[in-house]
Amino acid sequence: MSLSLVQSRTLLGLEAAAVTVEVHLANGLPSFTLVGLADVEVKEARERVRSAIQNSGLEFPNNKRITVNLAPADLPKDSGRFDLPIALGILAASGQIDAARLAGYEFAGELSLSGELRPVRGALAMSLALHASGVVTQLVLPPGSAEEAALVPDAQVYSARHLLDVVQHFLPQDAQTPPAGPAPGWSRVRAAPQGEVVRYLDLADVKGQLGAKRALEIAAAGGHSLLLMGPPGSGKSMLAQRFAGLLPAMTTEEALQSAAVASLGGRFSLERWAQRPTCSPHHTASAVALVGGGSPPRPGEISLAHHGVLFLDELPEFPRAALEALREPLESGVITISRAARRAEFPARFQLIGAMNPCPCGYLGSAQKVCRCTPDQVARYQSKLSGPLVDRIDLHVEVPALPAAELLQASAGEATADIRARCTAARERAMARQGKANQALQGQEIDHHLLLDEAAAQFLNMAAARLGWSARSTHRALKVARTIADLAAARTTQVTHVAEAMQYRRALRSA
Repeated sequence: MSLSLVQSRTLLGLEAAAVTVEVHLANGLPSFTLVGLADVEVKEARERVRSAIQNSGLEFPNNKRITVNLAPADLPKDSGRFDLPIALGILAASGQIDAARLAGYEFAGELSLSGELRPVRGALAMSLALHASGVVTQLVLPPGSAEEAALVPDAQVYSARHLLDVVQHFLPQDAQTPPAGPAPGWSRVRAAPQGEVVRYLDLADVKGQLGAKRALEIAAAGGHSLLLMGPPGSGKSMLAQRFAGLLPAMTTEEALQSAAVASLGGRFSLERWAQRPTCSPHHTASAVALVGGGSPPRPGEISLAHHGVLFLDELPEFPRAALEALREPLESGVITISRAARRAEFPARFQLIGAMNPCPCGYLGSAQKVCRCTPDQVARYQSKLSGPLVDRIDLHVEVPALPAAELLQASAGEATADIRARCTAARERAMARQGKANQALQGQEIDHHLLLDEAAAQFLNMAAARLGWSARSTHRALKVARTIADLAAARTTQVTHVAEAMQYRRALRSA
């Protein structure tokens, strides 16, 4: 048969769209034409496929006119994932493998010139998308990619090391030399049990800073964003880098979603399975690097931090456009990237941890060094953070520098495991009450689940009026107060909880 069909997938965001690789062999001038809105790396598959087939000892139809169509034609295709299905399509069209036996399988893999299969980006995202849409199929992937895809429950994934391993599995039934057993490089991949304890940096390494640690505990318990402000060397980065260890353990669904985005960005590794990510982009990162972009769209740092932590050190030094781009994802938990031809949506439910100095020199209010910045310089520096962005950050905390004597004599702080136990218990109370973290409460849910005492409501109304808070600031203070009440195992939100929450809604001060 001179026509064959092989199934594969292309990734558009976190969606895995079906692609049919159609291969036709015809008489005529020898040629190899590839059509179907293929990107440059897909078009380069012609030379990889030709060399891989020949170097594997198989017959490449050099005397035929080869036409490969990647359908549907209006769907963009990128990466080398189509090397394997194109090679199989040529072999099936030329009668070297049984085209009928390819039904029920989907293939993805990049071929080396020797025929070895190399991993492809987004294997876990592809498998998760198939699982979410209810598609039942058998995936054939290279080593490395197959182990990722097998993490999805009930996924049928096979690993193949070489093109010959795949060919041997699909030889015609009437072949003269049938294989005695499965190919040595062909195997069914099942998810390995993940029994190892996820390890994070220990918060006990940070001495002192009890106020900042309390704020971290509240943020972890309620899913709140946090801004740390203090002089250089006060421990802001150490605190932020240990924050992920305070968050409750990831559920299987959260781990799959986070790993799928990491796989799409080429950052996933099995060693970090179920470990909450901490993304720390440099302050020179652009808005596209943070939110994602490109053609086809790729996830940015905020999506790679999904169900984890986005740590922005030296926050005012980031480009203004990059910081303003964080405003919508902080509210909605998703980011939509629209281009002229395509639109992609990525999850972005992260916890923002920002760190900054109080002034350009960094020593405003410090007891160790004198700040020589003028009030105008301080105001200009702090105004790099817009009011709407600061309004969306739940907790604002000062991190003072510790004197050398106090730092050397201080004992180790409380361990991460102990704090995480309290955070997990508070999060479970919130989930049992409302089915979501306190930070995610919206609209009438705040009034219904807050259980605010009458005295606490009067106190908050008076304070919000005097401080000139916006409605958003008031609601965020209420959600922080509810988290503090959950940490105290209190049924209602009381005056003491509201008063503590108000301490974390401070304005950036000037000299």
